[in-house]
Amino acid sequence: MGSFSIWHWLIVLLIIVLVFGTKKLKNIGSDLGGAVKGFKDGIKEGSSSTEAPAPAPSQVTASQPGADKTTIDVEAKNKS
Repeated sequence: MGSFSIWHWLIVLLIIVLVFGTKKLKNIGSDLGGAVKGFKDGIKEGSSSTEAPAPAPSQVTASQPGADKTTIDVEAKNKS
């Protein structure tokens, strides 16, 4: 009595098909398959791409043409 027999699982499957219908179950299966495929493609794309180093930040000064009067001169420094 601890495990379910094949008849129990067939009855559960029949109830699920009656509640949701075969078309809805087919759509759920294809959506799940598409999600798994997208996940695998994302993992493959993420591991194969190499991240380019970020360009060095440039200093913004108020003396540049078109600069706003409230611009603050800041120099970003990388931590080593």
